[in-house]
Amino acid sequence: MANEVNKDFNAMMNNSKNMPKIVEIKDEKGIKKWGGKTMVVAPALEYDAVMKLIPEGKVVTTKEIREYIAKKHKVEITCPLTAGIFINICAWASYQRDSDKTPFWRVLKAGGELNGKYPSAISLQKELLEKEGHKIITKGTKNIRYFVKDYENKLFSLKGDISNNE
Repeated sequence: MANEVNKDFNAMMNNSKNMPKIVEIKDEKGIKKWGGKTMVVAPALEYDAVMKLIPEGKVVTTKEIREYIAKKHKVEITCPLTAGIFINICAWASYQRDSDKTPFWRVLKAGGELNGKYPSAISLQKELLEKEGHKIITKGTKNIRYFVKDYENKLFSLKGDISNNE
């Protein structure tokens, strides 16, 4: 995201724009690509609420959050594009607040990778995860990427009671 310092991410997060929206995917190519016929486009506030469920020392990936939200809305998938955008908006909104922080640093990309689009790129997420006891490893030599070592053993289960009244 460009010019993050000049944006009001809390206003963005709180603008639900008539969401959630349930979309029916009708073409076979789309169904095959996305993995289902019904998709929810959930508001950023919903991602923020889910992110706040993750306790210290635990992590989730965006995939687990998307699966949780899809189940909550009784659809097959959550829009992966808006999920990534809204998770980043929640991260930046939390970063801009003095209180009521959302533990965005506990949300990883696929494979346990840290998210370079979060505030302070990788450095803040790495620092906060290490404070919670996670070991960060690097992969690559030119395009270095950062991962939580053995993240699968630290995954938080979002499989609990799901209601539309969060």
